[in-house]
Order: sequence, then structure tokens, then C-alpha cells
Amino acid sequence: MHRFLAIFLALLTLIQPAYAQSVRIKDLVEIDGVRSNDLVGYGLVVGLNGTGDGLRNSPFTEEIMSNILERLGVNVTGEQFRPRNVAAVLVTARLPAFARIGGQIDVTVSAIGDAKSLLGGTLIMTPLNAADGQIYAVAQGTIIAGGVEAEGEAARVIQGVPTAGVIPSGAKVEREVEFDFSKLSTLRLALREPDFTTAARIEDVINRSIGRRAATMMDAGTISVDLARTGSPSPARAIVSIENLAVEPQRRARVVVDQRSGTIVMGSDVRISRVAVAQGGLTLRIEEAPLAIQPNPFAQGQTVVVPRTGAAIEEEPGIGLAEVPAGTNLSEVIAGLNALGVSPMDMIDILKSIKAAGALHADFVVM
Repeated sequence: MHRFLAIFLALLTLIQPAYAQSVRIKDLVEIDGVRSNDLVGYGLVVGLNGTGDGLRNSPFTEEIMSNILERLGVNVTGEQFRPRNVAAVLVTARLPAFARIGGQIDVTVSAIGDAKSLLGGTLIMTPLNAADGQIYAVAQGTIIAGGVEAEGEAARVIQGVPTAGVIPSGAKVEREVEFDFSKLSTLRLALREPDFTTAARIEDVINRSIGRRAATMMDAGTISVDLARTGSPSPARAIVSIENLAVEPQRRARVVVDQRSGTIVMGSDVRISRVAVAQGGLTLRIEEAPLAIQPNPFAQGQTVVVPRTGAAIEEEPGIGLAEVPAGTNLSEVIAGLNALGVSPMDMIDILKSIKAAGALHADFVVM
């Protein structure tokens, strides 16, 4: 318990300064029009050591393999082939903003059939399409799988995910996204976490830096910048002049809990009103101890199993009714909660109850 509290306090100590320090504008906003695009393709991996798809269970693998061979001039019509060293895969990638023809991007390869492993496989030339149906890149290369598999007569062990892997710089850009950034007359900055106060501070910092009113807050998530009033020769230069300006962001108070691991993380703006808490628990124990009754050696009868069940309910003493004083800062909130002296899981339940009572003034996020 004391070890958990020490880790908890250390995490909160690390988190707290992040809300008080200034952050660059480039780390708070996205620039309208400057975005990546998702790509996807369907391809074939070859060169597997008997760990590929079973073609009886994955007929689509045989179909794509036949199509590839026919495009290469090999006629396989009517032929029966059942290789185990090929696998059908989905290939995904992200085309970054301003990617140019000939540039290289990373791709992720994932098996869609019953292949056991993609380790050592090679992806055959696979077109990658965007949402508009156009081909923007072509992927090919040796896969780096992220897992290991070993199998024997009566046992099998798998570590990681051998049916998925990556190809660093495995795709070449064949088409550019049509977007003339230099022709923009207005920049729109979109906040990743919309907040009126943060947007107003970004507007003020940009205007002070330029020396005139060039930025205008449109709403909690958008700031519009008039490029003509920035005095910059191009939109790119205008971004350079403003993206490194420092702003102190303002965020909503938030408590995040992970019930699986018992992790609790609080922001520095969390406040709690004065509240009284009583906590206890019930433990239900059920034990099965069946008894086998056998007849005498020379008696005519059968062995009978008689069920025996023991059930008990134990009530833990709990902490009684404890007062959690009102906290005006994070340290006081932590001190009040730690005074309850309960386990992390019980602490999560207590925080839920305090939130339901209206005494916890923060967003409560359960993962």
C-alpha cells in the first residue's frame, strides 16, 4: 500500500508541472489542410517456412496468387497447387502531408487468413489506395515480424504477434495529394483539445508577436490567421514565425482511472469539496469438499459421492466514517484521500462515489 502511494505521488508530481509550464503552439494545434492520409492495400506474402495460409481454409489466397502468376506470364489455369509458404495480407500505411513522388513511407502488414507466422516473408508489389480509390503508393519488401513461435508434437508457444509485421520505408509514393499550400490567404489553427481560454491565449500571443491584429479566435477550437497581415512572404514562413511561440494551455480538470491495473492519475486542477466517506466490504466464500462413501468390502453396493458445500460471508471492518476535507490544490486533495488508507481498487470506488455525490469537481474517465 505504501509503495503504491509513493508511486502515485511521484506520478502526480511529474504531471503537475505540465499544466503550469508553457507549451509551443505547434504542440497544441493542427494546421487546417496539413494532414496525413490513410492508405490500404491487399497483397501476398511469399517465402514463409511452411507457416502460410492453408489454401483450403483461405481460398482468397489461391485466387490472388493465381492472378499474380498470370500477370507474370505463368498460366496456372486448371492447375492444383497447395503451397504453405504464402499468405494473404492487408497492408496499411499513412501518407504524410507534403509527401512527394519517390518518397518512402513505412507500412504495416497483417495476415487475414490462418497463417501462423509472417516471419521471414517478403511482400510482393502491392498497390495502396486512399479513400478516393486512387493508388498513392506501392509497397514491397521483407517483413520484420514482431513475434516468435515454436511448436512441437504436443505443445506450442507464441510470444508477441508473429502474424503482423512492418516494412520500414517499404512503400514508394507514386501520386501526390493535390493541395497548393502556397496559395492560401488564411490559416486555420485547430486545437487538439478545444478550450476557449487556450484559444484566446493563442490569439493574444500571435497578435503580440506580429505587432498587429492578424489572429482571430473563431470558437473554442479554431483560430484564424490572416496571412496578409502577418507580413510573411509565404504561408510556410508565417507558420514558422508563430508555431514556436509559447502558450500556457488551460485544460479541464480530469481524473483518469484504469480499473484493470488500479492506476489513478489526477490533473493539477482537480478540486474536491468537504465530504465524509465510510468504506467496507463483504467477502463471500464458497468451498466444495465432496465426500466419497464406499460400501463394505463384501457388501453389494456402489460408491456414492456426497456433495459437501461450505459457505460463509465475512464483513471487513472498513474505515468507519472518515472526513475528507475540502482541497484547494492537488496536494491537499491527495492528503485527504490518502488519509482513508485503503487499497487502490477501493480508492477507485471511493472516487466514483465522491463524483456521484457532487463533491469531486473534475471529469471522471474510466479506462
